[in-house]
Parts: sequence; C-alpha cells; structure tokens
Amino acid sequence: MKSAIPLWDIPSLAIQGRAERFPVRRIYCVGRNYAAHAREMGHDPDREPPFFFLKPADAIVPDGGTMPYPPATADLHHEIELVVALARGGRDVPAEHAMDLVFGYAVGLDMTRRDLQNQAKKAGRPWDMGKGFDHSAPCGPVVPKEAVGDASKGAIWLDVNGARRQVGDLSDLIWSVPETIAYLSGLVELMPGDLIFTGTPEGVGAVVRGDRLHGHVDGVGDIEVVIV
Repeated sequence: MKSAIPLWDIPSLAIQGRAERFPVRRIYCVGRNYAAHAREMGHDPDREPPFFFLKPADAIVPDGGTMPYPPATADLHHEIELVVALARGGRDVPAEHAMDLVFGYAVGLDMTRRDLQNQAKKAGRPWDMGKGFDHSAPCGPVVPKEAVGDASKGAIWLDVNGARRQVGDLSDLIWSVPETIAYLSGLVELMPGDLIFTGTPEGVGAVVRGDRLHGHVDGVGDIEVVIV
C-alpha cells in the first residue's frame, strides 16, 4: 500500500522466553470487577453484567519504562490488573471454550485521570479522556498460557515507592477470565492481538512525578514504571 502519510509502528509487547513480540490490536478494560474496589468507588458490588471501556493500543508503556505525568489532571491514579492476551478471536464464544482464545497473560496498570473521569460521570459523559489518554496502559511482557495455567487464583498487588497500596487475589474477580471473554465476545468480535485488562482490587490512589510503581501478579510476573 502506498500511504498518503507516514505509517506508524504496530504497538507490541515482549513475550517471555521468545524472540517474537506480541502485536497489540485493541485494549479492552473491565470496570469494577473486584467487589472491594466497587465499594471503594461507591458502587454496589453485586454481580451486575460487566461493562467495558477502551484504551488506544499505542498507550502501552513497557516494563521498566517511564510514564509522563499527563496534562489536564491533578489526580492521576494507579490500578494494577491482570492482562489477558488473545491469540485467537471469535464472536459469541461460550465460556467453556473461551480459554482456547488465550495466548498468555501480563501485568498491567490502568492509569486513570480520576478527576476527569469523575467530572465525566457527573455530567453523564463518556470516560474516554479519563482512561484512554497517552501512556495510560503500562504493561509487562506476555507470559504464555502454558507457563501460567488459567490464572484463576494468586496474589495481585502494587507498591508505590516500596509501600504496599493495593492487594487482592485473582480468585476475587467478580467475572472470571473465561466469563469476561465470553461476555465481551457477545458485544464485539474479538481478534488476535486484543488485550483485556481484567479489573483492579481495592486501594487505588494518586501518584505524582517521581513515584516508582511496582506491580505483581503471582505466576505472571512484575511490572515497574516510574512517573516522570
């Protein structure tokens, strides 16, 4: 194809133990998927249908990288999450077959301009500028599913400057990984290269320039990012 403007590089993630990289197509995020986090955000944690928002693929920040403090906010929050990377796609995928789509897992951060998100909520407007801004999706390397399993349990935590901020367990997910994939595939056609950020446990809070974030998911690994 002859392009009228310069083409951009496809965003991608390292794959643990491999020379190949994982190309990123879309980033889907599940909102309020841990009961304790739903409560801390002022919502009922009953098992309502999951809801989703998106981040641009080029919002990825790799493990060990730096995240510029974004403009137009004074309340940048961290949200540590298990990330699911898809090798296959599909529509209306049954939950019992959903894990067949999974390539592997990663540790991610759903960074949020909380003040902009809250303003949008109050006005009944979309969250896009609170969630889908530049550099808002730090993500570690993808670990192939064979090395992890179904990622249905295991500790998930986040430290800021060495102090524990968030802690939970994957078994606390309101909607499990296969249930989330199945539900999302009824809304959009999933494709290879899609990432799903599966939600964050309680303890979200603000970070400032100079803060070092260290996130971990048992069996998957770690991510470190510095806010600059």
